[in-house]
Amino acid sequence: MAITGIISAIIVGLIIGALGRLVVPGRQPIPIWLTIVIGIIAAFIGGFIAQAFGYSNASGGIAWIQIILQVVVAAIGVAIAVGAYSRRGVSH
Repeated sequence: MAITGIISAIIVGLIIGALGRLVVPGRQPIPIWLTIVIGIIAAFIGGFIAQAFGYSNASGGIAWIQIILQVVVAAIGVAIAVGAYSRRGVSH
């Protein structure tokens, strides 16, 4: 993977992770690096799910359905991470 691909994956992951974090109610005491990782993973999983259901964004433009799926997956990931972090007893 080229350096531009890595940088764009981090930027997309940050945005998707932040949107997923905004969807989850309450305070999320997880570090920003974990939000980015969750966002990157959610972007890949959400894209895979959209393709599995046959979504191809044939009209061009913004792929709203894929973005919504990615944010939902990120929100689920953030909720899981918050639960795992709170059980570990990590305090900030």
